[in-house]
Amino acid sequence: MPEAAARPVAVVTGASGGIGEATARRLAAEGYDVVLGARRVDRIEAIAAEIGGRAIPLDVTDDGSVAAFAAQVPVLSVLVNNAGGALGVDPVLEADIDGWRRMYETNVLGTVRVTKALIGPLEASGDGLVVTIGSIAGFEIYPGGGGYIAAKHGVSAAMRTMRIELLGRPIRVTELQPGMVETDFSRVRLGDDEQAAAVYRGMTPLVADDVAEVVAFVATRPSHVDLDTIVIRPRDQASARDVYRQG
Repeated sequence: MPEAAARPVAVVTGASGGIGEATARRLAAEGYDVVLGARRVDRIEAIAAEIGGRAIPLDVTDDGSVAAFAAQVPVLSVLVNNAGGALGVDPVLEADIDGWRRMYETNVLGTVRVTKALIGPLEASGDGLVVTIGSIAGFEIYPGGGGYIAAKHGVSAAMRTMRIELLGRPIRVTELQPGMVETDFSRVRLGDDEQAAAVYRGMTPLVADDVAEVVAFVATRPSHVDLDTIVIRPRDQASARDVYRQG
């Protein structure tokens, strides 16, 4: 009997929770051999065991960590750049420079590091796909979000530039720009569970699996179809500042 075809490989960064974890689970359900990367190794090992994937430590802000990760992924069809996040809500003129630097390092340079390190096997697959989880902060602005907004605008600019630079090569590039998604995002950003809960009070936000479902849809389109940019928001949100809340 002929050997069964090997499953296509997908990498998900920031896969230890939230959108990253949900995406890893969704892609595994679609038949991908999922490689989970994150700093919380115990978490990705547990998730990988559940979905039949592989867990590899990854710090997207560290050149050595990214190189070591990439060396263990010689074959790759899909890369989901999910690692990122926000810190604080300081006004621009009160900027915590270290916090802003960390956001830029993680969101922008981390995405570029990982993509650069894995572009070889993606192209060699003959049908590579790079999906970057951005944010509506990549094209909108709002008070108190300057550092995160600047970083997400930077990610979007880099990905749109790369899309042009890769024309003619067998690699698709998709930006996914979510609005309000209830994960641990706001808790990390605000450092307070009560404040984080208040962000979603009186409205129905997206959940991580809503975003993961869209990633899986993108990954299963025909190779000639590139969904360049997808904006996904909850029904109760029209923009970063326009949110319907009951009560």
